[in-house]
Amino acid sequence: MLIYNTLTEKKEVFEKTDKRLKLFVCGPTVYDHSHIGHARTYIAFDVIANHLRSLGYKLFYLQNITDIDDKIINRANNEKKNAREIASFFTKEYLKDIKALEIKSVNKYAPASKYIKAILRQISQLLAKGYAYKTSSGVYFEIKKFSDYGKLSKQDLNAVRSGWRIEPDPEKKDPMDFALWKFKKQNNEPSWKSPWGEGRPGWHIEDTAITEKFFGPQYDLHGGAIDLKFPHHESEIAQQEAISEKKPMVRFWLHTGFVLVNGEKMSKSLGNFITIKDFLKNYSSNILRYLIISHHYRSPMDYTEQLAIDAQNALQNIIQFLAKLSLIKNSAKIENLKLEIENSEIKFREAMNDDFNTPLALAAIFNLINEINPKIWDLSKKDAKKIIEWVRDKLNAFKISVKLPKIPLKIRLLAKKRELFRVNKQFTKADDLRKKINALGYSIEDTPEGPLVLILNE
Repeated sequence: MLIYNTLTEKKEVFEKTDKRLKLFVCGPTVYDHSHIGHARTYIAFDVIANHLRSLGYKLFYLQNITDIDDKIINRANNEKKNAREIASFFTKEYLKDIKALEIKSVNKYAPASKYIKAILRQISQLLAKGYAYKTSSGVYFEIKKFSDYGKLSKQDLNAVRSGWRIEPDPEKKDPMDFALWKFKKQNNEPSWKSPWGEGRPGWHIEDTAITEKFFGPQYDLHGGAIDLKFPHHESEIAQQEAISEKKPMVRFWLHTGFVLVNGEKMSKSLGNFITIKDFLKNYSSNILRYLIISHHYRSPMDYTEQLAIDAQNALQNIIQFLAKLSLIKNSAKIENLKLEIENSEIKFREAMNDDFNTPLALAAIFNLINEINPKIWDLSKKDAKKIIEWVRDKLNAFKISVKLPKIPLKIRLLAKKRELFRVNKQFTKADDLRKKINALGYSIEDTPEGPLVLILNE
């Protein structure tokens, strides 16, 4: 299997003899509802985790939840609420979204607030090793002490430093030095006692404290969205490798591509901020999963309404294909069908083993459908069942479920009546019934095995 490693900027052979894998993915900062950009990352890593397990790896998938952060405190202040109340509410909302998206691969969700002792221990180690220093506002990591800072993102730190956006602090040794511990400023801030003063952790130290707690100083896979590569993931490396003096902290770094909406970055001010909840009001989780896996996880994705419609139509085409197969009753047999399925299975596996190439894996499914469609009515019932099972199995690898719709008795009776008109060449009456069936939200197609009725735009 090949996996693209952001650290080395190339695909590398991934193998591990003991079959035990550790995967960490950066979770959300819980100050607002999760959007489709978050969904892109978490669905992508759900697919990756499930594929690794299908290969026999015993994967432990850990995801943090950032429930201590300036954004949470700012929202709490604006709404005159407690920061913990805000974090608790949006953590629950996030987990509801995860459930709605059928994401079940995560073994452990770890809120930062539950791991303060581990965070304090790491900060103490960084201070003892000379990588950190204290100011009147908090404790900071000194990036110049870590010579490898920038190795993941390949940044020119001097160029970045000159345009650094964070408000300058005259006590910091370098404007890019980042907070490990922030001293309490306001009474409503969540805070904990520490050897250096009451306060709360910085963002980057939360993740390394959690991963070291569960995985130790080195592990296999670290994932997240591409915008976290710098400075967040860069800072994680600096902290953990400075503490342990073991390199690399992570063998493989995986990053999902940017998500735009109609060519622009998602923003509430632009009115293009699409939450997972809002998307699921109009479309199923199957459709969101499909449109996400139809893009390679590393590629940018530009979401448009048409993209969702295309995904809906693609799934409808699969359902229609499976519905036709379910009608087959004859005992004929197509030679080489077993070979066609085996070849499709090989192409599917090859695609997934080549850096989790889900678009190519989807193509393997549609290629088989396109090969079978012209000769579908020559299949035996047994062969049809084999194809149905294979297609469903492959889609289930992406946690996309395709179920044949249950057609109400009223619609089935109308379809039966129309078929009688059609057989007796009463075409005007048959067309009138077709229009009536369409108006009720169903399509009807004539096949050699009888009428096929489906729900329109399911």
